[in-house]
Amino acid sequence: MNDTIAAISTSLGVGAISIIRISGNEAVEIVNKIVKNKNINSLKTHTINYNHIVEGDKIIDEVLISLMKGPKSFTTEDVIEINAHGGIATTNKILQLLLQNGCRLATPGEFTKRAYLNGRIDLMQAEGIMDLINSKTDKMRDLAISQVGGNISQMIKDIRKKIIEVLANIEVNIDYPEYEDIEVLTNEQLFPKLNHIELKIEAILKNSENSRLIKEGIDTCIIGKPNVGKSSLLNKLLNEEKAIVTDIAGTTRDIVEGTIIIEGIIFNIIDTAGIRKTSDLVESIGVKKSIDLIDKSDLVLFVLNNNEELTQEEEEILSKLKDKNYIIVVNKIDLETKLNLKDYDLKNMISISTINNQGIEDLKNKIKEIYNLEQIETTDVTYLTNARSIALLNEALKAVKTAKSSIQDNIPIDMVEIDIKEAWSKLGEIIGQNYSEELIDQLFSQFCLGK
Repeated sequence: MNDTIAAISTSLGVGAISIIRISGNEAVEIVNKIVKNKNINSLKTHTINYNHIVEGDKIIDEVLISLMKGPKSFTTEDVIEINAHGGIATTNKILQLLLQNGCRLATPGEFTKRAYLNGRIDLMQAEGIMDLINSKTDKMRDLAISQVGGNISQMIKDIRKKIIEVLANIEVNIDYPEYEDIEVLTNEQLFPKLNHIELKIEAILKNSENSRLIKEGIDTCIIGKPNVGKSSLLNKLLNEEKAIVTDIAGTTRDIVEGTIIIEGIIFNIIDTAGIRKTSDLVESIGVKKSIDLIDKSDLVLFVLNNNEELTQEEEEILSKLKDKNYIIVVNKIDLETKLNLKDYDLKNMISISTINNQGIEDLKNKIKEIYNLEQIETTDVTYLTNARSIALLNEALKAVKTAKSSIQDNIPIDMVEIDIKEAWSKLGEIIGQNYSEELIDQLFSQFCLGK
């Protein structure tokens, strides 16, 4: 990290401005070589200054230069941002001049990586920055901001501090066995403390179940036999004519996808091929995909015809849905009722008419109820947000539980200490206190260039 890096930090194309970012010990010196007023060294930090980018005597662009001297910068190094006029040719020319005068082109995420390696942010905050860039809803943004601000990292640090206190008690006992009775230490001090740590970790994991809903959305499939109104329901939910609607059975032969947002949560909705026995090869492939999606989806909207009796295929699907989040959607309530569901649990049933636009809001409200979306709205968004962190926290929890069992089985205290240290280490991996080079390189490679 001794070299100075540069990259374009805004989307490349026509626009009002583009930003070229430079970071490193030679940032000021290099930029001074390509500006008309060569006064960068004398400028005050955290100021914006008017200048021109030049190549010899030729003016390339009229720019504003932001100077942030280390360590009070994002990377803790000297950072300069050149605010140029937007445009591919001008932006690339400025970057070219920087590279010719001593900068190296930054790799994806390298500015954020330097901020992490220089101690400006921890690993969870770095992941929060990536989530903030990719946010698609207000809830996703709030979740990312909480992570960037260090709120979630602090929770992990507090638990690690509690574990250090436990380890300190053990070390004192091992080094000075006459200092405290071993039985008193394990039964009256360590076990309650480990129990408290276990409850803290479990609470974070429980709350983090909501983070997947916020970050990844809820995969929702619409299933049913042909001509029950699946495609019409998709169109009504999306408020657009996404799927083709006809009276011809088997019109939808492959999946059709769309996205809606309910209470700040993304629902990835899939309209599937009608489920029926068919000799048509293409349609049969679509039917198989539909059945497979039942197991893969988070939520199933099972559409039935109000004016038709249940078929054997529909009864089989109803039995398959018992262990799933599902809603029975009875369509065509404007027609005569022939459907009989008295033998089924109807607590998650909604009646609609897509042709008259009836019941669509009731369906959305039922979805809110099933996923308790209003509760997600009011709770504090301090969750773990990615699979890596959650997996490590589960490993830490397992180590704490093993330590508790060992205490109950009267295992020697120095053996119990091994599991407690394992929990402390796994928590450290979450925030990047201990890490592998391979992990860091892989994580930051997912960032966009210039971030």
